[in-house]
Amino acid sequence: MNRSYTTFGIRTPLIVAGDDIAGILVRAIGATPAGRPQDGDILVVAETAISTAEGRIISLDSLVPGDRAIDLARRYGMDPTLVQCILDESDEVVGGIRGFLLCMKHGTLLPNAGVDASNAPPGCVTPLPADPDASALLIKERIERLSGARVAVIIADSRTHAMRVGCSGVAIGCAGIPSVIDARGRSDLFGKPLEVTRLALADNLASAAEVVMGEADERTPAALIRGLAIPITKISGIESIDARECLFMGLLDHESPRKPPSSDSRGF
Repeated sequence: MNRSYTTFGIRTPLIVAGDDIAGILVRAIGATPAGRPQDGDILVVAETAISTAEGRIISLDSLVPGDRAIDLARRYGMDPTLVQCILDESDEVVGGIRGFLLCMKHGTLLPNAGVDASNAPPGCVTPLPADPDASALLIKERIERLSGARVAVIIADSRTHAMRVGCSGVAIGCAGIPSVIDARGRSDLFGKPLEVTRLALADNLASAAEVVMGEADERTPAALIRGLAIPITKISGIESIDARECLFMGLLDHESPRKPPSSDSRGF
């Protein structure tokens, strides 16, 4: 893998429901110094833009909170209607703090199941894409048809991390490159074999892209990463681990400790 690369922020018009986001991106890339998509390019796209284009916009006025939503809203100081939306989008609620619920969604832990009012119309929220891996693959294939270039696509979200201030990027959908590169079996500087190390490639690229994308009114919902020389393949999907193998989930589950994972299956 080439360690030298260039990242281009991609400005677009305001994305609305029904937009051909792949076509918008191809045209927008032409307005950057990148010029046009090239073989090996990796496109990182914000999940809110994908959800919006796919029509995943929910008016909170359309929801009626149930008893559980009302109870959680009272407990954590939240809007009951927003809590109902979060419950509808969650696979599981595992806890919370004031203003936020900690949820399981698409095989990962995240606040409010990814339901976000940022960059959504007034009174509305955007949940995560229904199937981020499928969305990434569709955009990849469409860009390749439009441009003739073989590219990879990552759908990125912003997340906080335990005991840290601020957000960084995390990949929730991926197509064209592996989401994780396995370094187990390689040797460190002193010849010791690595036993658990795996590089979170898609997450690291999502974070690198977020530096040029922005979270506010920049209208830069995507970035193009060029020069890494990662082979583009037909592979797709984000690699995750079972909750029982996760250190953080194990700490949350005080009443029923989980069996420690083997060194070959840990996610770190």
